[in-house]
Amino acid sequence: MFYIEHYSSPLGMIILASDGDSLTGLWFEGQRHFPDLSKCEERPLPVFAETKKWLNIYFSGKEPYFMPEIKLSGTPFQLKIWDILKTIPYGETVTYGQIALMTGNKNMSAQAVGNAVARNPVSIIVPCHRVVGANNKLTGYAGGTDKKKYLLELEQNHPGHRS
Repeated sequence: MFYIEHYSSPLGMIILASDGDSLTGLWFEGQRHFPDLSKCEERPLPVFAETKKWLNIYFSGKEPYFMPEIKLSGTPFQLKIWDILKTIPYGETVTYGQIALMTGNKNMSAQAVGNAVARNPVSIIVPCHRVVGANNKLTGYAGGTDKKKYLLELEQNHPGHRS
C-alpha cells in the first residue's frame, strides 16, 4: 500500500508519497511525469511530518540540516544519476554534461542524463533543479522552469551561499 499527503508550498501544491516508512515521491501537482496516485490512501505518517519540516526549513530560505528517509525506485541508470544529484551542494549547480562525466562512462550523453533527471521521483530533496544546461542555461524542469528559477534563486539568496 502506498500513501500520500499534500503540502502547500509557495510554488503551489506538492504531493508527497510513501510506502509507509520512507518518502518515495515528491511532485508538484500536475507536473510532467506525475504518477497515477488514485489508488493511494491519504494518511498522515511520521515520514510526511519529517518531510514537511524539511520543506518548511527549505522554503524559509535555509538549508535543511537533516534528510528525510528516502527510497527511490528506478532503473539502475536512473538510480546512479539520482545518487549524483544528491551530491550537488545547496546553492550550487552542475550541468547535464558534468553529470555525464561523473558517471565514469565517457560515451554518456547529456541527453541521457537529462532523461533520467526529468524522472526524479523526489523533487527538491533530490535536487534535480540544480542541474542546468551548458553555459548555465536554465533548461527543462518537470515542475516548470518558473519553479526551477524560484528554487535556484531561493538557494542563491541564502546567507551562507558561496558565490
